[in-house]
Amino acid sequence: MAKTRIPDLQTRKKEHKKISMVTAYDYPTAKLADEAGIDIILVGDSYGMVQLGYETTTSVTMDEMLTAAKAVSRGAKRALLVGDMPFMSFHSSIEEAVQNAGRFVKEGGMDAVKIEGGQFSDVAHAIVRTGIPVMGHVALSPQTALLWGSYPVQGKDAAQARRILDQSMQLESAGAFSIVLEMLTAEVAELITQTLSVPTIGIGAGPSCDGQVLVLHDILGLYPNFTPKFAKQYLNLSAEILRALTSFKADIENEHFPTAEHTFHMSPDEQKRLRELIQTGSTPENKV
Repeated sequence: MAKTRIPDLQTRKKEHKKISMVTAYDYPTAKLADEAGIDIILVGDSYGMVQLGYETTTSVTMDEMLTAAKAVSRGAKRALLVGDMPFMSFHSSIEEAVQNAGRFVKEGGMDAVKIEGGQFSDVAHAIVRTGIPVMGHVALSPQTALLWGSYPVQGKDAAQARRILDQSMQLESAGAFSIVLEMLTAEVAELITQTLSVPTIGIGAGPSCDGQVLVLHDILGLYPNFTPKFAKQYLNLSAEILRALTSFKADIENEHFPTAEHTFHMSPDEQKRLRELIQTGSTPENKV
């Protein structure tokens, strides 16, 4: 299949064909997502929690994100690759934001970057002006939500809904090629999707968005610490992995592993020669 490009996503919206997007943080999962035909792979800042064990996404650094981005770019060749700008990588100044976005492209092999927070349309505009595509992200902002103590559903009242709609429109005007809507009421998500000319990607925002995204580990059941209400688990790999590791441990303790099929042998002639070398105290010269 041909490489997914941004114009392809615009076409999908016009033709009412849904867009698929998952997060991935390493080579093997990115390769599998690519083979499955997923349209967009996001190297999400959730990498900090899911892979590195941080309590929140705010701890993950640019260098850590770039390590994941490089691995994903080596595994996925067809999907559109998006690097998630981590907390404080675009907040201090426009210059720093542009520089870090450039690092995602030059060092990480990403095709685009994502900026979380509807209030950063000026940052999105500056990055787009350099030629780097930007995906916006409005409604819930996980990077800062926990600092306020919760992850509330957005768009429950008219005033907040209007603010989120305005932010979405501002991001589109700034040049964002797509916008993620997170934990947003379905009614507001549908309104934004109908209003914007760029695709919307929902995560807990109902079925009317132009596409949907989930964390790969939620899809596969690989992050048992927490599963959000909006996630659908297609597999419980945590249970399967635990079962496999328990069996591995038992096989070792019961001497059922390794068996003959897992073992290498020296020929009888070489065994005899080794015994002779040991008896005579000889050490043969290494041959390259």
